[in-house]
Amino acid sequence: MAIWQWALLALALLWGFQSLGVWFQMRHYTDVMKGISNKYKDGYVGAGHVRGRFGKGVIVLIVVDQELVVRRFLEMSGRTVFAKFTRQDALEGLTLAQLRAQLEQNRFQPAIAHAVRSAIEQAERLAGQSDGREGLSGLKPVEV
Repeated sequence: MAIWQWALLALALLWGFQSLGVWFQMRHYTDVMKGISNKYKDGYVGAGHVRGRFGKGVIVLIVVDQELVVRRFLEMSGRTVFAKFTRQDALEGLTLAQLRAQLEQNRFQPAIAHAVRSAIEQAERLAGQSDGREGLSGLKPVEV
């Protein structure tokens, strides 16, 4: 076999591994979203993300109740498809105003701060558009 054929075979194998990794990461993301929608029956979900071209990519999910108090704060950051969501217990129980104050005090890395800011804005926008119906706004209902 010629060298270019080996190179093409190696490229195809690497692409296959990358596709498999993306599938696993999407499955993890879907499982986390299902868990959120099953556990919390009311409130709002804000999601923010920053794409990392050469640095880390970040996704932040914030679940808040009707009074805009953070119930769950999940962060996923990494460069590979092996990144997983981690829960930030220290930020749960804060209001969105208190969380925004921590942003102003530069308590987060820049990429995480941008994702948190986007998630807060989305949760506040959903709260402002709320029509008083029961259910978790910001997610499509999941049938179990």
